[in-house]
Amino acid sequence: MKYMILISHNKQARDAWESFTDAERAKGYQVHADLHNDLVESGEMVVAEALADPAQAKRILVSDGRATTTDGPFPEVKEHLAGFYMVDVDSVETAIEYAARIPEARYGLVEVRPVLGNSGTDL
Repeated sequence: MKYMILISHNKQARDAWESFTDAERAKGYQVHADLHNDLVESGEMVVAEALADPAQAKRILVSDGRATTTDGPFPEVKEHLAGFYMVDVDSVETAIEYAARIPEARYGLVEVRPVLGNSGTDL
């Protein structure tokens, strides 16, 4: 089954990251690199990406068939999606085990969500 492991950031996580030494930041990057490599080696990786800062986002509104955009950042947002892993694993428990390895999980900022269409009855 496919699962999205969604990684969010908020002010607490950003403040913690900014307080890290270069060595601590390198260790955080290495955790992600190790997880990525393990998923690739096991054949369970579908795709993984980090996302740009929300300040680079564009919000789209379609009205009367015409699209308009608004530039980020969007101040009402307290958390933002920072990246994701899509994995294809045997169980939600396996997806959770991988998600628990992500440093942001210490802040409650990692979510595991099934991908619709896994069972053929979700759509």
